[in-house]
Amino acid sequence: MSTVEPDTNTTPEVDERRARAVAEQARESEWQRPSFAKELYLGRLRLDLIHPLTRPEEDARRRGEDFLGSLRTFCEGIDSQRIEREERIPDEVVNGLRELGAMGMKIPVEYGGLGLGQVYYNRALTLVGSASPAIGALLSAHQSIGVPQPVSMFGTEEQKRRFLPRCARGDISAFLLTEPDVGSDPARLHATATPDEDGDGYVLDGVKLWTTNGVVADLLVVMARVPEGPGHRGGVTAFVVEGDAPGITVERRNRFMGLRGLENGLTRLHRVRVPAENRIGKEGHGLRIALSTLNTGRLSLPAMCVGAGKWATKVAREWSRERVQWGRPVGRHEEVAKKISYIAATTYAMEAMLDLASQMADDKRNDIRIEAAIAKLWASEHAYTIADELVQIRGGRGFETADSLAARGERGVPAEQLLRDLRINRIFEGSTEIMHLLIAREAVDAHLSVAGDIIDPEADRADKARALARASGFYARWLPTLAVGQGQVPSAFTGFGPLAAHLRYVERTCRRLARSTFYGMSRWQGRMEVKQGFLARIVDIGAELFAMSAVIVRARDDVETHPERGSGPFELADVFCRQSRLRIDTLFEGLWSNTDTVDGKLSRRLMDDAYTWLEEGVVDPSLPGPLISPSVPGPSKEENQHRRMG
Repeated sequence: MSTVEPDTNTTPEVDERRARAVAEQARESEWQRPSFAKELYLGRLRLDLIHPLTRPEEDARRRGEDFLGSLRTFCEGIDSQRIEREERIPDEVVNGLRELGAMGMKIPVEYGGLGLGQVYYNRALTLVGSASPAIGALLSAHQSIGVPQPVSMFGTEEQKRRFLPRCARGDISAFLLTEPDVGSDPARLHATATPDEDGDGYVLDGVKLWTTNGVVADLLVVMARVPEGPGHRGGVTAFVVEGDAPGITVERRNRFMGLRGLENGLTRLHRVRVPAENRIGKEGHGLRIALSTLNTGRLSLPAMCVGAGKWATKVAREWSRERVQWGRPVGRHEEVAKKISYIAATTYAMEAMLDLASQMADDKRNDIRIEAAIAKLWASEHAYTIADELVQIRGGRGFETADSLAARGERGVPAEQLLRDLRINRIFEGSTEIMHLLIAREAVDAHLSVAGDIIDPEADRADKARALARASGFYARWLPTLAVGQGQVPSAFTGFGPLAAHLRYVERTCRRLARSTFYGMSRWQGRMEVKQGFLARIVDIGAELFAMSAVIVRARDDVETHPERGSGPFELADVFCRQSRLRIDTLFEGLWSNTDTVDGKLSRRLMDDAYTWLEEGVVDPSLPGPLISPSVPGPSKEENQHRRMG
């Protein structure tokens, strides 16, 4: 079959404006359904969007609980330390997961899957991730961002019939987007998909890095750039590719500080032919597909964070009661008690946030792109802090490995492994810094939609005048709504009992947050997008308010539906809200009193080699090599590391 020779120079030089334009074109610009979190950032507490809590339908609940029962029994037999030692998931574990149907949890029943909703899928990840985070990552990468999710959302019926049953039966999938020199800036994507001359396929060339499951994948979702040309609009496009297709070489299996059983690699594609019917969606829609996939796919990370928090709560409770210092259990000393309180209260809030976002995804009544992003951002940061506090509570034993503890006759508590395994969640599927920018873009969308041409340096005078008129009308209607609200009424939200005062605080504070955002827009206008420190704090305040809202609604529901828990839900939620309010106070203060400007100046000076004398007196133990390896397209010179699991 004849093909056009791939053009290795099709990726243009990308400046900052071009990069932002590509990202902007890929995002969903319409809001067809309401969003609780978006309303929070606009200063409106839309409690009706999250209260009363909805629940899975009875059939979904029964199927979900039955599967969780089987999965729990299976997980109790997993030797997680064997995975840690051997740095791979045993074949019998993978085959057992296949037999349970765990590879097809989210795949609809008509395509051979279990058809679980987001709620029970995430509860399954919480459970299996507590047994082994590496297994949780395997299942999540396979179903949350691998072939099943984009094909289910954007694939043709023929593609669904071809690929979904295979994934449900156990074919493992992976997602290939990142490249050695391309991370969260997709405008610079180098991998190409050159159309055949006869138009019935594409030839893929490129190098992909950090391909989770890539070492063992049977099916791949590959993002590659189609060159513009006659009959081809071009742009980043998504393809389903066979993992053992000719021209694919897994050149490396990468190894990390944590998740040591993770099968993550460096994959080279050289003249890999893919039939046109394997393209997902239209040419140029790849980034939009990736972002849409991640809207719910990101919820898999807080699911595993919840599992970590629950286990940390158990270990902290048992250890703090058992270990005695200065005549008292360590948990009765105030410094340790603060850590225990934080671990338990934050875990309850994480679960409340996860279940709320998951049920909203299942209900399909709300747009949850901000909620899912917040859940990922907030849970990954706090779960890592929980793990760090657990290590501190355990002291020297927290720093010791589980195998070492067991070898001298103690329970092999893998606290240090938890810390290592959780660290990647602050980077996976959008680093904390990128998540701040992504959420901030959505949070200020209303402002940009009315003021865009005012702050656009390329807009002409007439466009600016029209934009000014639109903005004047919008702010004349919106700003007065931020002056007063239910949060100032002492009798408001009394149905939430002892948590009513916290809910009034949320209402008052979301209006304060919206006013602060407006002040920032007024002060910096077009420079607002580079005030990343300010935007990050705005996002974090909104995230805390979302967490408070979720935990308050959850606690009220728990007290009503689980009377056996007594006042426990209210107690956990109250303490969490008190801790969250302190964090919010600090964030508000930091909006206007911070070191952002001098930090930027010092950073630039450092990068200009102004302080190299500070580095004197040490040696660099790094192994030799470039900081970023070259990724020139071409045939592989390495042995293929690809293998099939099970």
